[in-house]
Amino acid sequence: MGRKKGRDISGWVVIDKPAGVTSTSVVGKVRWAFDAKKAGHAGTLDPAATGVLAVALGEATKTVPYVTDALKSYRFQVRLGAATTTDDAEGKVIETSELRPTDVEIEEALKAFRGDIEQVPPQFSAVKVEGERAYDLAREGEVMDLAARPLWVESLDFVARPDRDTVELEMVCGKGGYVRSIARDLGRALGCLGHVLWLRRDWAGPFRAEEGLSLDEIDRLARTPELENHLLPLEYGLADLPEVRATAEGAVRLSHGNPGQVIARDVEFGEEAWASFEGRAVAVGRYMGGELHPARVFNTAGS
Repeated sequence: MGRKKGRDISGWVVIDKPAGVTSTSVVGKVRWAFDAKKAGHAGTLDPAATGVLAVALGEATKTVPYVTDALKSYRFQVRLGAATTTDDAEGKVIETSELRPTDVEIEEALKAFRGDIEQVPPQFSAVKVEGERAYDLAREGEVMDLAARPLWVESLDFVARPDRDTVELEMVCGKGGYVRSIARDLGRALGCLGHVLWLRRDWAGPFRAEEGLSLDEIDRLARTPELENHLLPLEYGLADLPEVRATAEGAVRLSHGNPGQVIARDVEFGEEAWASFEGRAVAVGRYMGGELHPARVFNTAGS
């Protein structure tokens, strides 16, 4: 096999994704624009959704799980009175209702969707069913009995009621949340049915949509030094983990995948942390009292 094409470049790029494109296509465009050897993203957005999509290049892809696990904020509108096949406006309407709840009734119903909840993914989702994606089976007309999954909802707030058919909400949640499921289940709880009209992810972990590049900017700046000014250090992906500082000898050992000496403050024994040396991430692992036992090692020498 030949050598994989592209540069050894590492870091994060924040994109403000427009509607109408897939997360995978955005990653492909960013990878091309930077001529990067490796790229990935931290959390899929549906094609119709907009907002922050954090793209990792090179060694930063090793920090993707930590951003995926971080809290995320969504603003969205729910269209009341209709259920669809996809739980959003892209799908076919399958049931309607003339009932419309009051604002007070909506506020009361939202209480059941906060904290630790169980959520069934949409039929059109990337959940795997016997090795196949649910959305592929759904396109073939199959109706699946998908298992409920736990979700932490930090907050779910009533924002506005533009008209009797529409309510705007804002949610902060943990990993694996489906806004479409929230809209579907809220509509059912209110007895009026519902689906997502539009959806925007405002932030994900340390990344903010307002700081993101548009795809037009990516096209305009592609393969130029100016584009690299928008590359954030891979350490951004470790923002939710405590930092420990490796000694010179510890950094060498950690870089080879061995436990290495570190200096730590306010880090609990056994807690996951990342080790830095001279301002750069060396490894992520468990702090074991004076040493870090690495689980992931970063090689940014060629970046």
